[in-house]
Amino acid sequence: MPIAALIAAPILVVLSSVFTDSREVWGHLASSVLPIYITNSLWLMLGVSIGVLAIGVGTAWLVTMCRFSGSRIFEWALLLLVAAPAYLLAYVYTELLEFYGPIQSTLRGIFGWSSVRDYWFPNIRSLEGAIAMLTLVLYPYVYLLARTAFLEQSVCTLEASRLLGCSPWRSFIKVALPLARPAIAAGLALALMETLNDFGTVQYFGVDTFTTGIYRTWFGMGKRVAASQLAAVLLLFIFCLILLEQWSRQQIRYYQNTSRTQQLSPYQLQGWRAAAAGIACFLPSSLGFLLPAVILLQMAIANATQTFTTGFWNFAANSLTLATLTAALGVIIALVMAYGLRLHPSLKMSLAVRTASVGYAVPGAVIAVGVLIPIGRFDNAVDAWMRASFGISTGLLLSGTIAALVFAYLVRFLAISFNTVEASLGRIKPNLDDASRSLGHNSTSTLLLVHAPLMGRGLLTAAILVFVDVMKELPATLIIRPFNFDTLAVQVYRLASDERLAQASAPALAIVAVGIIPVILLSWQMTHTRSN
Repeated sequence: MPIAALIAAPILVVLSSVFTDSREVWGHLASSVLPIYITNSLWLMLGVSIGVLAIGVGTAWLVTMCRFSGSRIFEWALLLLVAAPAYLLAYVYTELLEFYGPIQSTLRGIFGWSSVRDYWFPNIRSLEGAIAMLTLVLYPYVYLLARTAFLEQSVCTLEASRLLGCSPWRSFIKVALPLARPAIAAGLALALMETLNDFGTVQYFGVDTFTTGIYRTWFGMGKRVAASQLAAVLLLFIFCLILLEQWSRQQIRYYQNTSRTQQLSPYQLQGWRAAAAGIACFLPSSLGFLLPAVILLQMAIANATQTFTTGFWNFAANSLTLATLTAALGVIIALVMAYGLRLHPSLKMSLAVRTASVGYAVPGAVIAVGVLIPIGRFDNAVDAWMRASFGISTGLLLSGTIAALVFAYLVRFLAISFNTVEASLGRIKPNLDDASRSLGHNSTSTLLLVHAPLMGRGLLTAAILVFVDVMKELPATLIIRPFNFDTLAVQVYRLASDERLAQASAPALAIVAVGIIPVILLSWQMTHTRSN
C-alpha cells in the first residue's frame, strides 16, 4: 500500500487540478477541437487494436506451435520492433514515401508522371499512416505476452484437443486462444496505452489526438489546468478498457493443470501453408525493422564522422544506466504490488494498485511535472528546515537528479511490469500458497521460493519491456534529466525533428541495437523450456 501510494502521488497531483475551475478554456476546447481529439483517438485505438491483435497473436501462434522454414529466426526477429520508437519509423517512411522520396520519384520516372494529378499514392501523413506506424511498433507487446502464454500452456490440454479430433485451427480457436486471453488482454492494454500516449508520430503526421491536445494546451496556450483535465479524460479511456475486459471475463479462471517441462510436438507446415506462414512473419518484421534499419544503417555509414562522436558514446552509457536501473526496480515493485493484491484482495488495495498502474496512460511531460511538483516541495522544505535549524542550505537534493528521473520512469512504466507480472502470477494456483504455508513458509519465503521461480519468464518479460521503453522515452527525460545529461532518445528526437535524419541515424540504431541483445536472450529463454 505505501509503495502504491508513492508511485501514484505524481498522478494524483496532476489529477487534483481537475477540481480547479477552467470553464472558459473548456468551453473553447469543447466547441472547437475536443470532438476531433475524441474521434481521432477512438479511430486510432480501433485501428491499432485490430492490427496488433492480428499480427501479434497470429505470429505468436505460428512460431510457437508450427514449424516451417525460418520459424526459429522469426521467433526473435518479430520482437526486434519493441526497441524502436514509433516517431522514428514515421520519419523513415515519410522520407521513403513522400512526393520527393525514392519510391514516388522512381514511379514518376518509369511512367512519365509529372505531378500528383497524374496518379494516386497513399498519403503517409494521415490517420491511416499513424495507425500503420503504431501497429508495426506496438504489435510486439501482444506477440511477446501471447507467445509466453502459449509456451506456458499445458501440453496435456493441447494434446487432448488433438486426440478429440481438433484441427490445428480449431485447437487454436477453442483451446489455446481462450487460455491465453489474460496475457493477450494485458498486451493489448499496453499497446493501447502507448497509442494514446504517443506524441511524436501523431504530431508529425498532423493527427490531432488527446496527447497532441494536451501538449498544445499545456505548452502552447499555457493552460496547465486545462491540459491536466484533458489528461483526466484520456485516463477515462484506459479505465473503460480495463473495466470492459475484466467485466467480460467475470469469474473465469485460467489455471494450468501441471507445471512439468515437456516439448509439444509442433505442427509441420509444408507447401503453400509454410509459404503463407513465412510471409505472415516476414512482412511485419521486415517492414517494421529490416527496411528502416537498412536505410538508417546506410545513412549512419555515409555520415559516420558526424554521428559516431564522443558525445554519442556518452549518450549510450546514460541510456543504458537509466534503463537497467529502472527495469530492475520496476520488476521488484510490480512483484510486491501484485503479490500484495493476491494476499489481500480488498477494494482499498485494488484501488491503490490500479491507481499506481495508470501512469502509462498519462503523457510523459505531464508525469514529469507531477514528479517535479512534490519533489520540489520536498527539497524546499528540507532546505528551509536546515536553514532554520543549522544555518545550512541544502539546495535541491532530488530535483534534476537521476533519482528523480528514475522515479518518473517508474510512474510512467510501472503498468508494463505490473500487468505482465500480474498475468503471470494469476496462472499460479492458490493451492500452492496453502501447501507452502503448511510446510512452515511465510508469505515472503513463499514468494521468493515458490512463486518467483514459477514466474521466471513473466519477470524477465516485464524487465525487458520496461528496459526498452526507458531506452526510447523522451518527454520526461527532456524535462527532468540532470543538466548536461542527454540520452540517445533525446538526440534522436532533436536531430530528426530538425529534418537531420542522417545525423539521427546512429543514435537511433543504437537504441535498437541495445534492445536486440536482451530480446534475443528472452526468446532463447522462452523456448529453452516449455511448461507441460
